[in-house]
Amino acid sequence: MSTALVPTTTTAAATLYVVFRVGDVDYALPAHLVLQMESFTGATAVPGARAFVIGIIQLRGRVVPVVDLRLRFGLAAAPMTIDSRVVVVESHGRAVALLADAAREVVRVAEDEATAPPRLVDDGGFVNAVIQRPGRTFLVLDLEKVIGQETLDV
Repeated sequence: MSTALVPTTTTAAATLYVVFRVGDVDYALPAHLVLQMESFTGATAVPGARAFVIGIIQLRGRVVPVVDLRLRFGLAAAPMTIDSRVVVVESHGRAVALLADAAREVVRVAEDEATAPPRLVDDGGFVNAVIQRPGRTFLVLDLEKVIGQETLDV
């Protein structure tokens, strides 16, 4: 199942974010970085790749590395479910698929809803902002830190 995303609409007051779940945490990326979301049925393993790069998939004629976000964040691997998704992002002209436990939501976030993470969180971590809503918190990922240049070259 492919979910093509509508181009991001950014105004001075709001930005669209794609929200996905890894473990018990909701993460977000600005929608303009996300090319599409796909159901995940597996990847072809690549010998010698970093442990969190679980393989490659083919999407619309492109070979794309798959980064398991659970492994990247130091969590235990989990079995694939019907909700497992790859969030395909593009960085510097190269596509990378981020494996998440679930991904179905796009939210509009006002500028004042996103705040800098606490110092201990942003020091070398993967989070560059926190969005808080009643009963819910989204951690906005720093895509460059998550995928790193080395993960692009499988």
